[in-house]
Amino acid sequence: MTDDLATTPAVQALLERLGLGLLPPPQGDGPTGRNRNAAGRTTTGRAVFVKQLDARQPDAARRFRRQLAYEEAVTAHPGALASPRCLGWDADELLVVFEWLEGARSGSDLAADEEFDDELARRAGEMIGALHSLPPRALPARSAAAAEPDPILLPPLEFFDALPLAYHTQASGASLEAWGLLQRDTELAGALRRLRAEEAAAPTAPVHGDLRLDQFLLHDGRLRLCDWEEFRRADPARDVGAFVGEWLHRAVLDIPSKDAELSGPAPQLSHQDVVERGVAELNRLRTRNVAFWAGYRAATASAPAASAAHDPGLPVRATAFAGWHLIDRMFASAEQRPRLTALDRAAAGIGRSAVLHPEKFTTVLGLEA
Repeated sequence: MTDDLATTPAVQALLERLGLGLLPPPQGDGPTGRNRNAAGRTTTGRAVFVKQLDARQPDAARRFRRQLAYEEAVTAHPGALASPRCLGWDADELLVVFEWLEGARSGSDLAADEEFDDELARRAGEMIGALHSLPPRALPARSAAAAEPDPILLPPLEFFDALPLAYHTQASGASLEAWGLLQRDTELAGALRRLRAEEAAAPTAPVHGDLRLDQFLLHDGRLRLCDWEEFRRADPARDVGAFVGEWLHRAVLDIPSKDAELSGPAPQLSHQDVVERGVAELNRLRTRNVAFWAGYRAATASAPAASAAHDPGLPVRATAFAGWHLIDRMFASAEQRPRLTALDRAAAGIGRSAVLHPEKFTTVLGLEA
Protein backbone atom coordinates (compact mmCIF):
# COMPACT_ATOMS: atom_id res chain seq x y z
CA MET A 1 0.00 0.00 0.00
CA THR A 2 1.47 3.39 -0.96
CA ASP A 3 1.59 6.45 1.32
CA ASP A 4 0.55 9.78 -0.20
CA LEU A 5 2.68 11.82 2.22
CA ALA A 6 4.78 13.15 -0.69
CA THR A 7 1.82 14.98 -2.22
CA THR A 8 0.19 16.40 0.92
CA PRO A 9 -0.09 20.21 1.03
CA ALA A 10 2.15 20.40 4.12
CA VAL A 11 4.99 18.53 2.42
CA GLN A 12 4.61 20.43 -0.83
CA ALA A 13 4.67 23.77 1.03
CA LEU A 14 7.76 22.78 3.02
CA LEU A 15 9.67 21.57 -0.03
CA GLU A 16 8.80 24.73 -1.93
CA ARG A 17 9.83 26.93 1.01
CA LEU A 18 13.18 25.13 1.09
CA GLY A 19 13.62 25.62 -2.65
CA LEU A 20 13.78 21.88 -3.28
CA GLY A 21 10.96 21.51 -5.81
CA LEU A 22 8.10 19.04 -5.45
CA LEU A 23 8.00 15.28 -5.03
CA PRO A 24 6.00 13.34 -7.64
CA PRO A 25 3.26 10.93 -6.52
CA PRO A 26 4.71 7.68 -5.14
CA GLN A 27 5.20 4.73 -7.47
CA GLY A 28 4.71 1.54 -5.45
CA ASP A 29 5.55 1.10 -1.78
CA GLY A 30 7.71 3.70 -0.10
CA PRO A 31 10.10 3.42 2.87
CA THR A 32 8.67 1.72 5.94
CA GLY A 33 8.88 2.61 9.62
CA ARG A 34 6.84 3.80 12.58
CA ASN A 35 6.69 7.28 11.02
CA ARG A 36 5.19 8.30 7.68
CA ASN A 37 7.97 8.49 5.12
CA ALA A 38 8.44 9.47 1.49
CA ALA A 39 11.56 9.47 -0.66
CA GLY A 40 12.44 10.35 -4.22
CA ARG A 41 13.80 12.99 -6.56
CA THR A 42 12.01 16.30 -6.69
CA THR A 43 11.19 18.34 -9.77
CA THR A 44 14.52 20.13 -9.29
CA GLY A 45 16.42 16.85 -9.19
CA ARG A 46 17.12 16.86 -5.44
CA ALA A 47 17.07 13.47 -3.72
CA VAL A 48 15.05 13.92 -0.53
CA PHE A 49 13.69 11.79 2.28
CA VAL A 50 10.70 13.22 4.15
CA LYS A 51 9.66 12.00 7.59
CA GLN A 52 6.54 12.94 9.52
CA LEU A 53 6.13 11.93 13.14
CA ASP A 54 2.69 10.74 14.19
CA ALA A 55 1.13 13.57 16.22
CA ARG A 56 -1.27 11.06 17.79
CA GLN A 57 1.62 9.52 19.73
CA PRO A 58 2.02 11.21 23.14
CA ASP A 59 5.80 11.52 22.80
CA ALA A 60 5.86 12.71 19.16
CA ALA A 61 6.56 16.38 19.93
CA ARG A 62 9.32 15.46 22.34
CA ARG A 63 10.95 13.09 19.82
CA PHE A 64 10.76 15.84 17.21
CA ARG A 65 12.54 18.25 19.55
CA ARG A 66 15.26 15.66 20.15
CA GLN A 67 15.81 15.29 16.41
CA LEU A 68 16.21 19.06 16.10
CA ALA A 69 18.54 19.11 19.09
CA TYR A 70 20.74 16.62 17.29
CA GLU A 71 20.73 18.75 14.13
CA GLU A 72 21.92 21.72 16.18
CA ALA A 73 24.70 19.60 17.65
CA VAL A 74 25.78 18.62 14.12
CA THR A 75 25.88 22.29 13.13
CA ALA A 76 27.93 23.14 16.21
CA HIS A 77 30.42 20.31 15.57
CA PRO A 78 30.79 19.95 11.80
CA GLY A 79 32.54 16.77 10.78
CA ALA A 80 32.30 15.17 14.23
CA LEU A 81 29.10 13.24 13.52
CA ALA A 82 28.06 11.38 10.36
CA SER A 83 24.38 11.32 9.47
CA PRO A 84 22.17 12.12 6.47
CA ARG A 85 22.11 15.88 5.99
CA CYS A 86 19.00 17.62 7.30
CA LEU A 87 17.59 20.06 4.74
CA GLY A 88 14.84 21.64 6.84
CA TRP A 89 11.72 21.05 8.89
CA ASP A 90 8.21 22.20 9.81
CA ALA A 91 7.71 22.05 13.58
CA ASP A 92 3.94 22.53 13.39
CA GLU A 93 3.51 19.52 11.09
CA LEU A 94 6.32 17.46 12.73
CA LEU A 95 7.98 17.17 9.31
CA VAL A 96 11.70 16.81 8.64
CA VAL A 97 13.41 16.70 5.24
CA PHE A 98 16.74 14.91 4.80
CA GLU A 99 19.10 14.25 1.96
CA TRP A 100 18.03 10.88 0.53
CA LEU A 101 20.92 8.44 0.37
CA GLU A 102 19.64 6.66 -2.69
CA GLY A 103 20.85 3.08 -2.86
CA ALA A 104 22.10 3.04 0.76
CA ARG A 105 22.09 -0.31 2.56
CA SER A 106 21.13 -0.63 6.20
CA GLY A 107 23.41 -2.26 8.73
CA SER A 108 20.85 -5.00 9.35
CA ASP A 109 20.78 -5.90 5.65
CA LEU A 110 24.57 -5.88 5.53
CA ALA A 111 24.72 -8.13 8.60
CA ALA A 112 22.20 -10.55 7.10
CA ASP A 113 24.42 -10.81 4.00
CA GLU A 114 27.57 -11.23 6.13
CA GLU A 115 28.84 -7.86 4.83
CA PHE A 116 28.86 -5.86 8.07
CA ASP A 117 32.47 -6.78 8.67
CA ASP A 118 34.99 -5.89 11.37
CA GLU A 119 36.06 -2.73 9.51
CA LEU A 120 32.50 -1.40 9.45
CA ALA A 121 32.14 -2.33 13.12
CA ARG A 122 35.31 -0.39 13.94
CA ARG A 123 33.97 2.65 12.06
CA ALA A 124 30.68 2.34 13.95
CA GLY A 125 32.63 2.35 17.21
CA GLU A 126 34.48 5.48 16.15
CA MET A 127 31.17 7.20 15.35
CA ILE A 128 29.63 6.37 18.72
CA GLY A 129 32.85 7.26 20.52
CA ALA A 130 32.91 10.67 18.82
CA LEU A 131 29.30 11.23 19.88
CA HIS A 132 29.98 10.28 23.50
CA SER A 133 33.07 12.53 23.56
CA LEU A 134 31.15 15.70 22.71
CA PRO A 135 31.39 18.06 25.70
CA PRO A 136 27.85 18.85 26.86
CA ARG A 137 28.77 22.51 27.50
CA ALA A 138 29.81 22.85 23.87
CA LEU A 139 26.28 22.11 22.65
CA PRO A 140 24.14 25.09 21.62
CA ALA A 141 21.93 26.32 24.43
CA ARG A 142 18.69 25.04 22.88
CA SER A 143 20.27 21.63 22.09
CA ALA A 144 21.69 21.34 25.58
CA ALA A 145 18.25 21.98 27.07
CA ALA A 146 16.60 19.40 24.82
CA ALA A 147 19.30 16.85 25.56
CA GLU A 148 19.30 17.16 29.33
CA PRO A 149 19.47 13.88 31.29
CA ASP A 150 16.15 12.10 30.92
CA PRO A 151 15.89 8.42 31.87
CA ILE A 152 15.12 6.04 29.03
CA LEU A 153 12.14 4.07 30.32
CA LEU A 154 13.40 0.68 29.21
CA PRO A 155 13.39 -1.86 30.66
CA PRO A 156 9.86 -1.07 31.91
CA LEU A 157 10.32 -2.06 35.55
CA GLU A 158 6.66 -1.40 36.38
CA PHE A 159 5.69 -4.23 34.00
CA PHE A 160 7.32 -6.69 36.39
CA ASP A 161 4.62 -5.83 38.93
CA ALA A 162 1.60 -5.56 36.62
CA LEU A 163 0.93 -4.96 32.94
CA PRO A 164 -0.97 -1.77 32.06
CA LEU A 165 -4.47 -2.52 30.82
CA ALA A 166 -3.82 -0.83 27.46
CA TYR A 167 -0.77 -3.04 26.86
CA HIS A 168 -2.53 -6.21 28.03
CA THR A 169 -5.49 -5.73 25.71
CA GLN A 170 -3.28 -5.27 22.63
CA ALA A 171 -0.40 -7.66 23.35
CA SER A 172 0.04 -10.92 21.46
CA GLY A 173 -0.25 -14.28 23.15
CA ALA A 174 3.53 -14.73 22.95
CA SER A 175 4.14 -11.35 24.59
CA LEU A 176 1.78 -12.15 27.46
CA GLU A 177 3.42 -15.55 27.84
CA ALA A 178 6.84 -13.88 28.02
CA TRP A 179 5.74 -11.41 30.67
CA GLY A 180 4.22 -14.25 32.62
CA LEU A 181 7.68 -15.82 32.78
CA LEU A 182 9.52 -12.60 33.60
CA GLN A 183 7.11 -11.52 36.33
CA ARG A 184 7.94 -14.69 38.23
CA ASP A 185 11.68 -14.04 37.86
CA THR A 186 12.38 -11.96 40.96
CA GLU A 187 16.14 -12.37 40.49
CA LEU A 188 16.03 -10.77 37.03
CA ALA A 189 13.75 -7.96 38.23
CA GLY A 190 16.16 -7.22 41.06
CA ALA A 191 19.16 -7.17 38.71
CA LEU A 192 17.38 -4.76 36.34
CA ARG A 193 16.51 -2.45 39.20
CA ARG A 194 20.16 -2.43 40.27
CA LEU A 195 21.18 -1.68 36.70
CA ARG A 196 18.80 1.27 36.53
CA ALA A 197 20.20 2.56 39.84
CA GLU A 198 23.78 2.24 38.55
CA GLU A 199 22.73 4.03 35.38
CA ALA A 200 21.23 6.90 37.37
CA ALA A 201 24.55 7.34 39.22
CA ALA A 202 26.72 7.09 36.09
CA PRO A 203 28.18 10.11 34.26
CA THR A 204 26.20 11.11 31.19
CA ALA A 205 27.08 12.00 27.61
CA PRO A 206 25.18 12.77 24.40
CA VAL A 207 23.79 9.43 23.20
CA HIS A 208 21.80 8.09 20.26
CA GLY A 209 19.41 6.35 22.64
CA ASP A 210 17.85 3.87 20.17
CA LEU A 211 20.85 2.21 18.55
CA ARG A 212 20.23 -0.77 16.26
CA LEU A 213 22.00 -2.11 13.21
CA ASP A 214 19.22 -0.88 10.93
CA GLN A 215 20.00 2.71 12.03
CA PHE A 216 23.35 2.50 10.25
CA LEU A 217 23.44 3.27 6.53
CA LEU A 218 26.29 2.51 4.15
CA HIS A 219 26.30 4.84 1.15
CA ASP A 220 29.13 5.33 -1.33
CA GLY A 221 31.51 3.63 1.09
CA ARG A 222 30.63 5.95 3.99
CA LEU A 223 28.87 4.81 7.14
CA ARG A 224 26.18 7.09 8.55
CA LEU A 225 23.81 6.91 11.50
CA CYS A 226 20.17 8.04 11.32
CA ASP A 227 16.99 8.30 13.43
CA TRP A 228 18.00 10.65 16.23
CA GLU A 229 14.60 10.99 17.88
CA GLU A 230 15.93 9.64 21.20
CA PHE A 231 19.03 11.89 21.24
CA ARG A 232 19.73 13.08 24.77
CA ARG A 233 22.28 13.07 27.55
CA ALA A 234 22.24 9.66 29.19
CA ASP A 235 24.46 6.75 30.19
CA PRO A 236 26.74 5.95 27.20
CA ALA A 237 26.59 2.29 28.26
CA ARG A 238 23.13 2.28 26.63
CA ASP A 239 24.56 2.78 23.14
CA VAL A 240 27.52 0.44 23.62
CA GLY A 241 25.25 -2.26 25.06
CA ALA A 242 22.76 -1.87 22.23
CA PHE A 243 25.44 -2.44 19.56
CA VAL A 244 26.84 -5.45 21.42
CA GLY A 245 23.30 -6.69 22.01
CA GLU A 246 22.55 -6.55 18.28
CA TRP A 247 25.35 -9.03 17.59
CA LEU A 248 24.29 -11.13 20.55
CA HIS A 249 20.84 -11.20 18.97
CA ARG A 250 22.28 -12.21 15.61
CA ALA A 251 24.21 -15.00 17.29
CA VAL A 252 20.95 -16.41 18.59
CA LEU A 253 19.16 -15.95 15.26
CA ASP A 254 21.97 -17.68 13.42
CA ILE A 255 21.92 -20.81 15.57
CA PRO A 256 21.91 -23.52 12.88
CA SER A 257 18.73 -25.57 12.91
CA LYS A 258 17.32 -28.31 10.77
CA ASP A 259 13.74 -29.35 10.24
CA ALA A 260 12.47 -26.31 12.14
CA GLU A 261 13.96 -27.67 15.37
CA LEU A 262 13.65 -24.28 17.03
CA SER A 263 10.68 -22.79 15.21
CA GLY A 264 7.85 -24.19 17.31
CA PRO A 265 6.84 -23.84 20.94
CA ALA A 266 8.21 -27.31 21.84
CA PRO A 267 12.02 -27.51 21.46
CA GLN A 268 13.42 -30.59 19.74
CA LEU A 269 16.98 -29.73 20.71
CA SER A 270 18.22 -30.08 24.26
CA HIS A 271 19.09 -26.97 26.24
CA GLN A 272 22.74 -27.98 26.04
CA ASP A 273 22.52 -28.22 22.23
CA VAL A 274 21.03 -24.74 22.04
CA VAL A 275 23.71 -23.31 24.35
CA GLU A 276 26.54 -24.95 22.43
CA ARG A 277 25.25 -23.69 19.08
CA GLY A 278 24.70 -20.23 20.48
CA VAL A 279 28.22 -20.07 21.93
CA ALA A 280 29.69 -21.16 18.60
CA GLU A 281 27.80 -18.40 16.77
CA LEU A 282 28.74 -15.82 19.39
CA ASN A 283 32.42 -16.75 19.03
CA ARG A 284 32.11 -16.35 15.26
CA LEU A 285 30.54 -12.88 15.53
CA ARG A 286 32.52 -11.68 18.55
CA THR A 287 35.12 -9.99 16.36
CA ARG A 288 32.50 -7.37 15.40
CA ASN A 289 32.22 -6.28 19.02
CA VAL A 290 36.00 -6.37 19.50
CA ALA A 291 36.44 -4.10 16.47
CA PHE A 292 33.62 -1.78 17.62
CA TRP A 293 35.17 -1.49 21.08
CA ALA A 294 38.61 -0.77 19.62
CA GLY A 295 37.15 2.00 17.45
CA TYR A 296 35.18 3.37 20.38
CA ARG A 297 38.20 3.49 22.68
CA ALA A 298 40.35 5.11 19.99
CA ALA A 299 37.72 7.81 19.43
CA THR A 300 37.33 8.51 23.15
CA ALA A 301 41.04 8.42 23.99
CA SER A 302 41.38 12.19 23.64
CA ALA A 303 38.23 12.97 25.61
CA PRO A 304 38.73 14.54 29.06
CA ALA A 305 39.69 11.91 31.63
CA ALA A 306 36.65 12.77 33.74
CA SER A 307 34.20 12.28 30.85
CA ALA A 308 31.58 9.56 30.73
CA ALA A 309 33.53 7.72 28.01
CA HIS A 310 36.29 6.97 30.53
CA ASP A 311 33.96 5.58 33.20
CA PRO A 312 35.53 2.25 34.34
CA GLY A 313 32.11 0.77 35.04
CA LEU A 314 30.88 1.35 31.49
CA PRO A 315 31.82 -2.10 30.04
CA VAL A 316 29.96 -3.98 32.79
CA ARG A 317 26.83 -1.82 32.52
CA ALA A 318 26.99 -2.10 28.72
CA THR A 319 27.08 -5.89 29.02
CA ALA A 320 23.98 -5.83 31.23
CA PHE A 321 22.22 -3.55 28.74
CA ALA A 322 23.21 -5.95 25.96
CA GLY A 323 21.45 -8.68 27.90
CA TRP A 324 18.30 -6.59 28.21
CA HIS A 325 18.54 -5.71 24.52
CA LEU A 326 18.32 -9.41 23.72
CA ILE A 327 15.23 -9.81 25.91
CA ASP A 328 13.70 -6.71 24.33
CA ARG A 329 14.30 -8.08 20.83
CA MET A 330 12.56 -11.26 21.94
CA PHE A 331 9.48 -9.18 22.72
CA ALA A 332 9.70 -7.46 19.33
CA SER A 333 9.60 -10.81 17.55
CA ALA A 334 6.91 -12.17 19.88
CA GLU A 335 4.48 -9.37 19.02
CA GLN A 336 3.35 -11.23 15.89
CA ARG A 337 2.96 -14.72 17.34
CA PRO A 338 0.50 -16.55 19.60
CA ARG A 339 3.19 -18.58 21.42
CA LEU A 340 6.84 -18.25 22.32
CA THR A 341 9.23 -20.43 20.33
CA ALA A 342 12.19 -22.32 21.74
CA LEU A 343 14.43 -19.74 20.07
CA ASP A 344 12.61 -16.96 21.95
CA ARG A 345 13.23 -18.79 25.20
CA ALA A 346 16.88 -19.34 24.32
CA ALA A 347 17.30 -15.63 23.61
CA ALA A 348 15.67 -14.68 26.91
CA GLY A 349 17.84 -17.16 28.80
CA ILE A 350 21.09 -15.84 27.33
CA GLY A 351 20.00 -12.25 27.89
CA ARG A 352 19.07 -13.06 31.48
CA SER A 353 22.55 -14.45 32.18
CA ALA A 354 24.17 -11.26 30.87
CA VAL A 355 21.91 -9.08 33.03
CA LEU A 356 22.47 -11.14 36.19
CA HIS A 357 26.24 -11.52 35.89
CA PRO A 358 27.55 -8.90 33.45
CA GLU A 359 31.02 -8.91 34.95
CA LYS A 360 31.43 -12.53 33.78
CA PHE A 361 30.52 -11.73 30.17
CA THR A 362 32.30 -8.48 29.32
CA THR A 363 35.32 -10.32 27.84
CA VAL A 364 33.12 -12.96 26.21
CA LEU A 365 31.21 -10.23 24.40
CA GLY A 366 34.36 -8.40 23.33
CA LEU A 367 34.49 -5.51 25.82
CA GLU A 368 37.91 -6.17 27.31
CA ALA A 369 39.30 -3.54 29.66
